[in-house]
Amino acid sequence: MALAPLAVPPANAIKSKLDLIQTRLENVVLGSQEASSLLIISLLAGGHALIQGEPGIGKTSLAKAIAHLIHGRFRRVQFTPDLLPSDILGYSVYHQASGRFEFMEGPVFSHLLLADEINRTSPRVQSALLECMNEGQVSLDGETRYLATPFMVVATQNSLYSTGTFALPEPQLDRFLISIEMQMPPPAMQSRILQQHLQGNHQVHTLEPLATVEEVRGWQQAARDIAVAETICHYIVALCEAVRHHRKLRQGVSTRGSLSLLRAAQASALLQGQSAVFPDDVKRVFIPVLAHRLALADEEQGSWSGEEPGRRRQIAACLQSILSEVPVP
Repeated sequence: MALAPLAVPPANAIKSKLDLIQTRLENVVLGSQEASSLLIISLLAGGHALIQGEPGIGKTSLAKAIAHLIHGRFRRVQFTPDLLPSDILGYSVYHQASGRFEFMEGPVFSHLLLADEINRTSPRVQSALLECMNEGQVSLDGETRYLATPFMVVATQNSLYSTGTFALPEPQLDRFLISIEMQMPPPAMQSRILQQHLQGNHQVHTLEPLATVEEVRGWQQAARDIAVAETICHYIVALCEAVRHHRKLRQGVSTRGSLSLLRAAQASALLQGQSAVFPDDVKRVFIPVLAHRLALADEEQGSWSGEEPGRRRQIAACLQSILSEVPVP
């Protein structure tokens, strides 16, 4: 179905609304400033986000909150070992009275799909999301069905308790625009969280929508329209080439990874209220966009299960060294 022409609002109006959404997210999950910002960047870039961290620090609450704030259709799937692809994509049911098959839509037919603990289900089910995430469609029973726009997958996985988990395959990881590392907040913030719960001010379901999905589509178009100078493109390529040749890293960066870095930098610029991408925008999203796509050179392929904090820190340190070494235009 053809979508109506997008009405792109002025940049200052977009920034004002985005600032309000970010404030609401940070109020729901205290101490989530960086995570909230990256989640909004992923939404603006039309990408998907992988949120990682210890259990019970607000990963699920953050995903549910952004769905409420954009007034989109929200579906949550608890990924378990017995999950089937049809539980996510949908299935056809035969009605004997009419002699016809009726397609029952799965949870992917929504605006925001929360794939909770995605690494606790089998690779077969994880791979069922590939077409949805990359092409925004589902092909079943010889028919292609298109998903809603915007469509965003927010997946969570715990950095602890790896027993019974399945490592996400590299093609699946490459579909996530950004990986977000959530950490335990400092003691002072933990005290504020306890007080917030005592006052009953933490409920996600009480959030009032601040935007419609049509507005989000306009924001995504505005992000794609952000100007990118040729020097910035050269800078992105230089960074990705440095990653590919880094002696401590393996796998390199795919073309999709380079494009993701570009789109995320544009979204970062829009979030800052800018009309063009600057090197600082690229730097800001460089590690979140690339860290989950890489492996350490001394790792055996497929030997890890999940994103252990120590491994993540080593990869981030390599990427940080690249940022300091590659000349800034």
